[in-house]
Amino acid sequence: MRVRVATSLKAVPAAAWNACAWSDAPERSPAGHDRENPFICHEFLRALEESGCVGGRSGWSPAYLLVEDEAGALLAATPSYLKSHSQGEYVFDHGWADAYERAGGRYYPKIQVAAPFTPATGPRLLVAAGGRAKEARAGLIAGLEALRDQTEASSVHVTFAQEPEIASLREAGYLERHDLQFHWQNEGFSAYDDFLATLASRKRKALKRERREALSNGITVEVLSGADLTEAVWDDFHSFYEDTGARKWGRPYLNRAFFSAVGTAMGERIVLMMAKREGRYIAGAINFRGANTLYGRNWGCVEDHPFLHFELCYHRAIDYAIAHGLVRVEAGAQGEHKLARGYRPVVTRSLHQLADPGLQRAVAHFLTRERQQIAQAQEALAAESPFRKAGDAP
Repeated sequence: MRVRVATSLKAVPAAAWNACAWSDAPERSPAGHDRENPFICHEFLRALEESGCVGGRSGWSPAYLLVEDEAGALLAATPSYLKSHSQGEYVFDHGWADAYERAGGRYYPKIQVAAPFTPATGPRLLVAAGGRAKEARAGLIAGLEALRDQTEASSVHVTFAQEPEIASLREAGYLERHDLQFHWQNEGFSAYDDFLATLASRKRKALKRERREALSNGITVEVLSGADLTEAVWDDFHSFYEDTGARKWGRPYLNRAFFSAVGTAMGERIVLMMAKREGRYIAGAINFRGANTLYGRNWGCVEDHPFLHFELCYHRAIDYAIAHGLVRVEAGAQGEHKLARGYRPVVTRSLHQLADPGLQRAVAHFLTRERQQIAQAQEALAAESPFRKAGDAP
């Protein structure tokens, strides 16, 4: 085998990359895992490149690791980037960077293995099915260390990872970090009312009222996908997305060109919830669909209406998941308000390896305490869930 770096996916055939990203290897498909995660496929990552969201002066410089056999066939790959900042990752290491630089170190560049701008768990060490899978994964881990040394990067960060790569990275000396998200689980529901029946009476009534009021101002909702995603639709949605970024005093990571590119490349995997009033779109939420999961990503509006955000981002996602037999809705990072809408606290995991032994020890000590805090927070949040408790009347 050989390990090399590609600075653009133009040099990597889509079929070969996706055979690694969407591998049907038995170890890559444990119960509940999404075998077709949309954010690490060639089409999504290529759209980020083509639109300039990564590369250039974005601070995300593609450095995709490729493991090939003697004949040049692709055995494994990573969506890896050389980073000059810590933006767009949703796993916050600014405190580590500040501490290291105050101590005289240089934290950037660092190596980030991630789906850019996407806090969704999925494969990160992409290994094709076959007899050399274990060897190829080891090649990727060794390649990350070599890339770190050759670029003089301070660290390697593998964010929103899943098994079996978590275990492999821990064995290689990576530190494990936990955080919380809120996911909705489909328990075999055939209709939204079946889900509501699992909630306490007061919570159930509150959600029914919330959904009625969200549409009380003459608002209707359209679900768009595939050929429905016209340039005019993207114009409207991008204006919503930009408005959200402006109100959060941030710089939106995705530009208008990205939405056209990703819509063309993988429109059938996009589920766009668009609210309309008086003949024009006023708000929207974009989701991406995997094999068994709906991933909520971005939302925005140009008119404020009570509860419309909850309707488009959470309730409509549940409706869609039930109608299409999906097992889970992942609604993105943060947001304890999701708890009241039937989303449960779930631990997400990231792996970190820091070249400086002193920084590695300090971060390890910090993460031990942080993991304990996350476990306590998950337990406390679960106790506040809206679901009926044992013994409650149905």
